[in-house]
Amino acid sequence: MAHGDITHIDIPVGDLEAAKGFYGALFGWQISAPPGFEDYPMWTAPNQVSGGGLAPRSEGFEQPRSYVEVDSIDDTLALATQHGATVLMPKSEISDTSWWAVFADPDGNAIGLYEGVTDVGEA
Repeated sequence: MAHGDITHIDIPVGDLEAAKGFYGALFGWQISAPPGFEDYPMWTAPNQVSGGGLAPRSEGFEQPRSYVEVDSIDDTLALATQHGATVLMPKSEISDTSWWAVFADPDGNAIGLYEGVTDVGEA
């Protein structure tokens, strides 16, 4: 993935097990929860590199959210706020080599950011 690519889509759900069955049957998505993320099953579409997750619905997370790959979350958040965005969640660590953040664009749409190693050879 490169700067500006949509890399991940989270779908808020009320019932994880029902959602896994629904999306698996409807689209043929492969859905599994990585160790340590049992409440966050990840999905991949049959012909895509990127995928997403099924996350428990919560206040402020009622609609699907796309995540965009960026070279620098810090630089992207600074530029976004210069253009009228509001930071909803500052840069947070996922792992030793990856981070995420969320901002609202001037129209109030929540957009996620992802920065990290996507190729093992990059580490």
